Amino acid sequence: MLSALRAAARTRAFSTNAPVVSFTGAVGNTPLIYLKALSEKTGYKIYGKAEFQNPGGSVKDRAALGLIHQAEEKGLIKPGGTVVEGTAGNTGIGLAHVCRARGYKCVIYMPNTQSQEKIDLLRMLGADVRPVPAVAYENPANYNHQARDYAESLDNAIWTNQFDNTANAYAHYASTGPEIWEQTGGDLDGFTCSTGTGGTLAGVGKYLKEKSGGKTQIWLADPPGSVLTSYINSGGKLIERAGSSITEGIGQGRITDNLAVFVNDLDGAFTVPDEKSIVMLYELLDSEGLYVGASSALNVVAAVELAEKLGKGSKVATIICDGAYRYQSRLFSKKWLASKGLADVIPSHLKKYAVLD
Repeated sequence: MLSALRAAARTRAFSTNAPVVSFTGAVGNTPLIYLKALSEKTGYKIYGKAEFQNPGGSVKDRAALGLIHQAEEKGLIKPGGTVVEGTAGNTGIGLAHVCRARGYKCVIYMPNTQSQEKIDLLRMLGADVRPVPAVAYENPANYNHQARDYAESLDNAIWTNQFDNTANAYAHYASTGPEIWEQTGGDLDGFTCSTGTGGTLAGVGKYLKEKSGGKTQIWLADPPGSVLTSYINSGGKLIERAGSSITEGIGQGRITDNLAVFVNDLDGAFTVPDEKSIVMLYELLDSEGLYVGASSALNVVAAVELAEKLGKGSKVATIICDGAYRYQSRLFSKKWLASKGLADVIPSHLKKYAVLD
């Protein structure tokens, strides 16, 4: 699988206008955006990997393709089969796209707390969407376990198991990491991003550490309610998960197998409050023209904080996971922002963007 992904990356060089084949050929090879206004304001060089430019609209297109590639190469699924996953949204959307391109059925179990935009999009892509109550991973009714059990009940079906199938992390090791390294000319002081499955952070982090000989620092960015920052900063102690965040699809209460690939090589971790994320979300729209989701904004906050740690002029990259289109009914709603105690943290000159009631 790695060789196939690397070959695709080499074939689709950053400057080429050559056509690609199908949806799957268009995955990856996204621009690395220099965040000019933010960089000039802070004195650091901050870069965002534009993963919203993947054909399915998010970084999870890479994981979806990698997971299905692995299953095909191992002969785990045959034409006309069914792909089943438990997902908070974007991996499901990527899988639904790949399934359409590959001719598979797609069944998605997801927490019923996710945005309606994501659910609607999955259904429009032909997926069988099954929202279930959001319960802890330890609970047998957790959406991941329900997805696994359903896949096991079918013939010619796979549970892609995005959290613990390390084909996820390998997809980023084979594509996202090399792209960032090439796009920065191998001159990068730090990389940080949030994690849900752990695939992006582990895959990119492992590649950048290897290529830089350990020079590039890799930090985890965490939302409130996740235990990963405390796990890393305490030297490996898992605490009871508590609290919540406005971000979707990131944060964890355990160490997934994907994150385990790299967790002991991380240089550190941040927890980013929702207040900082929502302000950055509006600032990126105002000063950079980028309409991004909350997890992307969180990543950019963390990139600035990491740059501050690394010193003046440092170069730090992060992931712009997806656009705000899938969350706009919340993130730009005055009523919703007020319900989360976030309406008053947005600077007055940015409140003009909260146009929904």
